[in-house]
Amino acid sequence: MSRAGLIGRLREYYEGSSEEAEHFRYGLLIFDIATILFIVVTSFTPRSLYIEIADVVIGVLILADFVARFLIDRQRMRTFFHPVNVAEIVAIVSFLAPVAGEGLGFLRILRTVRLLRTYRTLKLLRQDFRFFRAHEEIVIASVNLGVFIFVMTGLVYETQRYTNPDIGNYADALYFTVTALTTTGFGDITLPGTWGRLLSVIIMIFGVTLFLRLAQVLFRPNKVTFECPECGLLRHEPDAVHCKHCGTTIHIATEGHG
Repeated sequence: MSRAGLIGRLREYYEGSSEEAEHFRYGLLIFDIATILFIVVTSFTPRSLYIEIADVVIGVLILADFVARFLIDRQRMRTFFHPVNVAEIVAIVSFLAPVAGEGLGFLRILRTVRLLRTYRTLKLLRQDFRFFRAHEEIVIASVNLGVFIFVMTGLVYETQRYTNPDIGNYADALYFTVTALTTTGFGDITLPGTWGRLLSVIIMIFGVTLFLRLAQVLFRPNKVTFECPECGLLRHEPDAVHCKHCGTTIHIATEGHG
């Protein structure tokens, strides 16, 4: 297959609308979630040859995905230095470095969020899952908060596990992250040093903000996701007849109607 043919094929998988492309993108999401679960589970077990092999296999698969996306990117140099891509490069190196183990591999989750929030993936989820259509904002706010907690837990774990006797696994790091985020502050686990205090401050400030955002979408009146054909406004009142932005008549499906 020629280089042009290969790039065209990859673009179809990553950007196309065929059923095969949709299945491929769902597969990427499942792989990302499985990778995150692997990182969490292996934090509770001693390192072994099998885990090291799994690290390398995951690293190679992530590298292949990264190279494929780089080849089809129309603005390669600009997106190469995007923070999410930089984090993914760090995750790849971490998985492939035998000494480091999976280390900073948890940063892979940032790529998962980026994939989840792309236009095509969101459109696919709205199309296939009624629950997602009805609760899109709640799902996205929950994902944002969950990812923040996971990344902060990973940072706490990786920076403290060798020097802080109170942080032995992800459960300990998660416990500290949640108590800091909720400003409960039991004080049984603390992060010593300047870096530890700064990390605690980041968790409290940004974590509370994301938590309040989730509370906002949970308790405010629900809106319906329906794209106005004229101005593109997505969120409308459930009983809206006209778009509140441009006044165009809209036809929002209600219960029992197609």
